[in-house]
Amino acid sequence: MSDIQGMDGVDGMNGLDPVATFCGNCDCGCPQLFVDPAAPAERRVVLTDDFGQRVQMSADQFSSLVAEAKSGKLDGIVSA
Repeated sequence: MSDIQGMDGVDGMNGLDPVATFCGNCDCGCPQLFVDPAAPAERRVVLTDDFGQRVQMSADQFSSLVAEAKSGKLDGIVSA
């Protein structure tokens, strides 16, 4: 994950609390979910990918995403 641009610190993750790693079966920089306790509330949840990008969202937005995933609304993405 050291390729992520615009993030401070070693591997760009200083100050972020790790929550989950998606994949985890390799050393290729798997997508990860973090909480940034120092960020404004609307940018506190951080999702990084293995291409050097990140998305920041509020806890409410993340909760909505989780609810849609649990309801099956996102199931078509994995079969596409």
